[in-house]
Amino acid sequence: MLSATYDTALVVVSLLVAILASYTALDMAERINTTSTQHSTAARLWLAGGAVAMGVGIWAMHFIGMLAFRLPIALGYDAWITGLSLIIAVAVSGYALWIVTQPDLPLRRLLSSAVLMGIGIAGMHYTGMAAMRMRPGIDYDLVLFLASVAIAIAASAAALWIAFSLRKNTPYVKAARAGASVVMGVAIVGMHYTGMAAANFRDGAICMAASEGVGPGWLAVLIIVVTLAVLTIALLTSVLDARLESRTAKLARSLAEANEELTQMVLHDQLTKLPNRTLLEDRLNQAINKAARSAGHFALMFMDLDGFKAINDTLGHHIGDRLLMEVGRRLSNAMRAHDTVARLGGDEFVILVELGKAEDAMAVAEKVVEVVNLPFMVDDHELRVSASVGIAIYPEDGSTRHDLVINADAAMYHTKRSGRNGYNFFEPSMNANAHNQLQWLQDLRVALERRQFRLVYQPKFSLPDGPVLGAEALLRWQHPLHGVVGPDEFIGLAERSGLIIPIGAWVLDEACRQMREWLNLGHTDWKMSVNLSAVQFADPHLLDTVRSTLERHQLPPQCLTLEVTESTAMHDTQASLQTLQQIADLGVEISIDDFGTGYSSLLYLKRLPANELKIDRGFVRDLSDGSEDAAIVSAIVALGRTLNLRIVAEGVETEKQQQFLASVGCDALQGFLLGRPMTPELFLQAVRAQHKSAA
Repeated sequence: MLSATYDTALVVVSLLVAILASYTALDMAERINTTSTQHSTAARLWLAGGAVAMGVGIWAMHFIGMLAFRLPIALGYDAWITGLSLIIAVAVSGYALWIVTQPDLPLRRLLSSAVLMGIGIAGMHYTGMAAMRMRPGIDYDLVLFLASVAIAIAASAAALWIAFSLRKNTPYVKAARAGASVVMGVAIVGMHYTGMAAANFRDGAICMAASEGVGPGWLAVLIIVVTLAVLTIALLTSVLDARLESRTAKLARSLAEANEELTQMVLHDQLTKLPNRTLLEDRLNQAINKAARSAGHFALMFMDLDGFKAINDTLGHHIGDRLLMEVGRRLSNAMRAHDTVARLGGDEFVILVELGKAEDAMAVAEKVVEVVNLPFMVDDHELRVSASVGIAIYPEDGSTRHDLVINADAAMYHTKRSGRNGYNFFEPSMNANAHNQLQWLQDLRVALERRQFRLVYQPKFSLPDGPVLGAEALLRWQHPLHGVVGPDEFIGLAERSGLIIPIGAWVLDEACRQMREWLNLGHTDWKMSVNLSAVQFADPHLLDTVRSTLERHQLPPQCLTLEVTESTAMHDTQASLQTLQQIADLGVEISIDDFGTGYSSLLYLKRLPANELKIDRGFVRDLSDGSEDAAIVSAIVALGRTLNLRIVAEGVETEKQQQFLASVGCDALQGFLLGRPMTPELFLQAVRAQHKSAA
């Protein structure tokens, strides 16, 4: 028999290739398993690529091992038979990867697959040996031959079980795969060299492929380079794809969280975290559909807090906001999980309650009134409010969302007019007021379209006997049926409906146009004052509206004064400071209106970029020496002087009031004593008359 030897370096290389091929196979199993649950086409591509990479690795290990084999004769390998052994290796690898990516791997399937895979690997090995085309043929030791097949089957079983167990990306899986790859690589190499040990070559034997086939010299280098390239590319592709998938999954989670947060913001009130109007409408539609199918009942309850405004104005908006949060929390705890407590805005809450029978609504309403009546502790303040509740029952009080909302709102206002702190069920007689509100809202829209609004102007006079300083623009509605309507009768409705934004823009435009006319007449020292509602002040487009209006009428900014109530300026003070500063940066003057009626922090007041304080008419009305109002007015004037602000008193109706305000140092007065609101033509006539009398 011919004596065989081995090239130690190539033996080591064959082991390393076997380990690398094993690790690549385990990594590929994860990629196939991951993509098979998401995209079948991608899974098939990964299966094909994995089969090629794993097959080339196993086949390369086998051939590097054969190239490490040395006989005292020239050796070569038949190209076609060698190619057949590669095909067998790829096919066996594809089958193995398919098996381990199945949902489960019972023992019976594991054993049968191991046998089939082991026979395939042994077939690849002995087909590769046949590529040498020895004459006479190779004699195999039966015991070692059977041992090599048994090792191949055992190694296959171990490889299948390991690959199936490590196919998912779990903690420490990379280290486990590395260890398993070493075990699998050693098993594969053990099978190969057992098979080689089974081969016996007779004396005088020759290798027919030495002259006709591929020589071992450059083939060793080629196989090593190509194999390492294939395995490296496959492994890198798998790793990069896994990282991409991980980042994609992380991005998907981030998008899902952002979407959930956005949905929360869109459908919930930001202060109380209760459902808002949008979510309430959806749940109300669902309740109507459910009740209609089952002939059931539910109650829609509108609730308004009695006494909230006084707390808000006295203790500040931060206390008011905390109180609203506590009310929302208390109502939610009092209701069942499938009922809905929503906040529409301000101190208005809505409760949607599923009922067994219509009469059950009374007990729920009594519970609501009871829990709201209990005292609230907010920042060491014991606060008490009550609830005015209006109830509409489906389907008795309306079969549509619109009817139920209108009727519950009408019942709530009836409760307020009836003394508050209680509840009322809707009655048809209450609808008159609800329909009246709807009619006024429709009339407001028409008034805006048909230009039924007009401005009148009330003069401001300098003290003690000075000239006219300018005018305050006051809104009037020339209603076709009701005649002249003052702002107190429709501004609240305009604010609730959002129409105050276009109405306010019209007022600003018309006032600036009139001021431009007066400037052209030579009244360059006059200023035009325009009131801003709280809704206007919160409008993100306010600054653009003011800027464009000034530009449209070529009006110098210092000719315009915007009046903001104290309560509006002190609500969300940081945002208010920013808005007021932006207005001041335009050159427009700022007046704090109704001063003394709200809750001001001197820390913020001194930071406001204001030019003027207006003393509320409530303090001027009952003004007399020694009264509380007189002391308050004196304090406000002193405060204004300290802050270098111009002090204007409004609502002056008597000479005694005028004299007192002059004595304490007011800069300007405004009121019926000096001049009523009037048209621009009458305003100019009054100014001319005042000039003549002064002369």
